[in-house]
Amino acid sequence: MIQVADALKIIAENSCKMPISKIKVSKSLGFVLAEAVYSPINMPPFRQSAMDGYAFTHSGLNQFEVVKTAQAGDFLDEKIEENQAVRIFTGAFVPDDVDTVVMQEYTRITDNLLQIDKMPVAYANVRAKGEQIKKGELVLDANIVITAAAIGYLSSLGITKIKVYEKPKVAILVTGNELVSAGKKLPKGKIYESNSVMLEAALKTIGIKKTAVFKVKDSLKKTKIVIESCLENYDVLLVSGGISVGDYDYVREALLKNSVTELFYKINQKPGKPLFFGRKENKIVFALPGNPASSLTCFYVYALPALKKMMGFEAIHLQEIKRKINTDFSNTSGKTLFLKALYDEEKVTVLESQSSAMLNTFSIANGLIVIPHDIAHVKANEKVVVLPFN
Repeated sequence: MIQVADALKIIAENSCKMPISKIKVSKSLGFVLAEAVYSPINMPPFRQSAMDGYAFTHSGLNQFEVVKTAQAGDFLDEKIEENQAVRIFTGAFVPDDVDTVVMQEYTRITDNLLQIDKMPVAYANVRAKGEQIKKGELVLDANIVITAAAIGYLSSLGITKIKVYEKPKVAILVTGNELVSAGKKLPKGKIYESNSVMLEAALKTIGIKKTAVFKVKDSLKKTKIVIESCLENYDVLLVSGGISVGDYDYVREALLKNSVTELFYKINQKPGKPLFFGRKENKIVFALPGNPASSLTCFYVYALPALKKMMGFEAIHLQEIKRKINTDFSNTSGKTLFLKALYDEEKVTVLESQSSAMLNTFSIANGLIVIPHDIAHVKANEKVVVLPFN
């Protein structure tokens, strides 16, 4: 049995980045850039009006003859004299012979004669060529997560494809004779299976949609066969249940029979002591506890960082913040505790129903309090580490 910090280190060292693919910018939301992107053009590619108004040469005059109109998309290359002005609109090309744009609110126009009532400073309201970015400059560095704004930025520069890390395909294997799918009649002795839909939802929060759910009864032979198939067709295998030491827990044995190298089994923590992490070539396996709250806790703390590293993220672990705990809390277990909690800007509240089987308070929690294994008592208003997951 190992400590939490050792488990996290082993996971980080054994989670390999996914292959790199070139994909359309329009399809890249949530992916991580695999290489830096540089601008192929100046942006804007020409001097551009920042306002609706009139373009003129700043010279001391305040009256001008309006000789042309320039709207966005037009290109005027005719000579504009010092006493002449151009009616211009936001985003339009600013002719070479003028240098300033006055807002239309500060002007009057009579018989094509422009009167400027409030003179702007020279060069006002003109976006310089390459003001946002110059040709050859860095657009986005490697390991940046692509957002909607990033897609817009790349597209504005004419970039249509980028190199990203692929997202892993994840298989979820649910074990247990006692499980029944939601929506079906619940016989005596059975419970509704919830871990698969819960884990699929958690995977979607980091943009992983290529998932498949498999279910198997408590049988070593059948478990081994399904695991073999999952390892052949998926990058990551998340197993729910069957990893403890009961007479009908076959997952660990089935994994070892499929040549999965065991990197650790059991962590000194609560909930989630029976947690298996293994690797077969570049594929990784997490055998999570079957109890729902325990399973989700282990996903957030351990599986999530591994998946994010595979996807190219630089910051892979849940963020750590500190808040004042609302009550005294004793830890007599000698284990690291992960407690379902609600935090705000100042304090964090330990929620009821901390049992590893209970999702009722987990469903309203927005983080986990971490009480280290070597801390026996925490006093009210003492600062503790909180891992936000919302």
